[in-house]
Formats: sequence, structure tokens, C-alpha cells
Amino acid sequence: MKTAKEYIASLPQERREAMLTLLNCLRENLPAGFEEGISYGMITFSVPLSTYPKGYHATPGQPLPFLSLASQKGHIALYHLGIYMNPPLLEWLKAEYPRHSATRLDMGKSCIRFKKPDQIPLTLIAQLAKKMTVEEFVEIYEGVINRK
Repeated sequence: MKTAKEYIASLPQERREAMLTLLNCLRENLPAGFEEGISYGMITFSVPLSTYPKGYHATPGQPLPFLSLASQKGHIALYHLGIYMNPPLLEWLKAEYPRHSATRLDMGKSCIRFKKPDQIPLTLIAQLAKKMTVEEFVEIYEGVINRK
């Protein structure tokens, strides 16, 4: 798959609408400068190499991934490297989630899992998408990488 359209078309019918709605929410709310594509088998918004030529340290020569969206076996996953690298943003998400959803926040280090596609808190996801610019993400990323 080379495009988000192809990715969504490949999904079971019951996932397509929720994935497309979530994707459009991200498209409408992410700050300018992130580039949409397919990376690591997921729809990914990255910092393009033209903006950050160093790229992703784990995969040299590849754009720096910021946020990915995937349909997994038992859930829809939103991977947000900003919440992984920025503890205040993670704390904000944890505090806000109960105000937007009757379900429990289910997440890993950078992954938010949505088991019921009809219960994705789109208003909260829109707010989260707006919270970090390309420049802010690169600055946080550089800080994390340079500590190692």
C-alpha cells in the first residue's frame, strides 16, 4: 500500500468508516508541516526530510514519524510519539480523556487503543493533534536523542 486511501480500502468494512473519520480529524487538525504517507505499514504523519534532514535515528534516511494510525486485530491504534516524549502532554491526555469518553483510557507508551470504533473521542483527538507543531516536535525529539 502506498496511500491512505489504499490502506483504508484494504480494511474490513466495519473499520473503514471509523478509520476514515479519524484520519480526516487528524488531517484537519494537525499543524502545517507534517507529511502524510504510509510508513511501517501504517498511515503516518511525519516530519519530512526537507524539514529535518537527519530523519529518524532508528531508520536512517527515513522521515521522522510523529503520529500513525493503524487498524490492528482487536482495535484501532493511534501512535503519537509526542506523548511518549513529552510527559506534560501525556498528563494532559490522561486528565482530559475521562471528560471526553465513558471508556477507560487504554494505552501503551505512545499508543492509544480504541476497541470500540464508535466511541473514539474525536473532539479530544482533534485537540491532541493541534498541541504540537513540527518545530516543537523536532525540538523535543532532539532533546531526547541527544540525552542518549
